[in-house]
Amino acid sequence: MSQSTASRPPDVKSAPAPWTLTGDAYIAMLELPERVLREQSFIPEALRSRFEGRYSLLMAIDYTSSDVGPYRELLFIPGRFKTRRGLLWSISKIYVNSWDSVVNGQRNWGIPKEHADLEIVREADGSERLRALQGGEVFADVRFAPAGPSLPAGTALLPARWRGLVHHRDGSDLLCWPTARGSVRLARLLEARVDPARMPPLDERRVVFAARLSGFRAEFPVADVEPPGPG
Repeated sequence: MSQSTASRPPDVKSAPAPWTLTGDAYIAMLELPERVLREQSFIPEALRSRFEGRYSLLMAIDYTSSDVGPYRELLFIPGRFKTRRGLLWSISKIYVNSWDSVVNGQRNWGIPKEHADLEIVREADGSERLRALQGGEVFADVRFAPAGPSLPAGTALLPARWRGLVHHRDGSDLLCWPTARGSVRLARLLEARVDPARMPPLDERRVVFAARLSGFRAEFPVADVEPPGPG
């Protein structure tokens, strides 16, 4: 099922934070070689000296509703970064199939969203594939499969330091602490093929764990704007 969008941004209406979003997602925590993380994961210069490596996150998300309508998302987080509030995650590559999400995501939280067409294919074996395309060319193809029973879960079980995000824009850090609740079950990351010019290479990945989130409801609050953290 493909949700195609325009090739250039139309006029985009402002949708300020906070946002409420619902949907389904796959999340994989990965270990990647240090050279990949530091040299090929698209860390912005403003955050490069503050990078703390080891664990990365790959997410494929199908938002069924949001403050800018339904859209899909593929993102990569190389790890956590030093801030004045401690170590926080930061998205270095993210593609969405909604210009409203691109523009407002950059404006509200400094998230470096880029536009792509995203399609989800549900395979006969029960796995799900998300493909990202630009100009009709597939540059990322990830496939997950759920496994095991579903259990209720929420970010209330996580300390704030494990769910905070930091992004950098116009000389400032933008920090926020999203929350979410829904059903979670284990999953497997079966394939991850990408163009390394547009996504960090994942060939040498080790999957620490993967999960499927179903019917979640997430809240993205207004960002705190602060001077850059320690370098």
